[in-house]
Amino acid sequence: MRIAVVAPGRPIDEQVAAATAALAAIAYPDVALHFDPQCFLEDGHFAGSDAVRAEAFLRYANDPAFDAIWFARGGYGSNRILAAVMPNLTEAARNKMYVGYSDMGFLLGALYARGIGTPVHAPMPVEIGRKDQGHCVARALSWMTARDPSVLEPSLGDRPAAAFNLAILNAMIGTPWLPDLADHVLMIEEVSEPLYRIDRMLFTVANATQLQGVAGIRLGEVVDVQPNEPPFAETPEQIVRRWCADMGVPYLGRARIGHSRDNRVVPFGLR
Repeated sequence: MRIAVVAPGRPIDEQVAAATAALAAIAYPDVALHFDPQCFLEDGHFAGSDAVRAEAFLRYANDPAFDAIWFARGGYGSNRILAAVMPNLTEAARNKMYVGYSDMGFLLGALYARGIGTPVHAPMPVEIGRKDQGHCVARALSWMTARDPSVLEPSLGDRPAAAFNLAILNAMIGTPWLPDLADHVLMIEEVSEPLYRIDRMLFTVANATQLQGVAGIRLGEVVDVQPNEPPFAETPEQIVRRWCADMGVPYLGRARIGHSRDNRVVPFGLR
């Protein structure tokens, strides 16, 4: 299996690539993992200019020699290339798996909305630094190479699902990039936000006409919560439960997804 790694947002360190490649070589000998040099470029916040990041993504998406595109990391930026890449994807792009999460939700959602390839919310190479003996990163590789069911979010069942970082989902509402999630179980996670912002983003989710008809919502990890002054009166789960009631959809419980070493795999749609 040939997997290309590109960075549509922020860059990674070359040590991340070396450590991930070493893990793949030992545990997944049938994988040919190719880190494009674009992953290591620095252009202010980004891994190269918008044009450079778009070109790198398109080069591999449209290359039938590669089976999957694995996004190197999150960090802001993938939304800035959507208009450049989506109209220029060829038939070869429809036969690939696209793997990542966090800011990469912009690309995963836009691809899913257009029925292009198989988007998967899953760990990325940058997570080799979680000091967990590579288990987090290995889940993505195990799904890409063998569709190993043990790495999936345990609640996945007979309903289609989709998973997003809450801030990314919030930013996609009202745009043509958000997929139709009617009858889907929507899973959300968040990192480095104060609780009042989580509450405010869920107000938008609960009132978005584009999200009417979701089958239910699950809450993933909410980590590195920034302090409120004064302290917020509710926990993340209490916030989500309240907005689910306001939205008229079931709160289905927790999901093992998000910015942590327990991040599980969620293929978009039916697995």
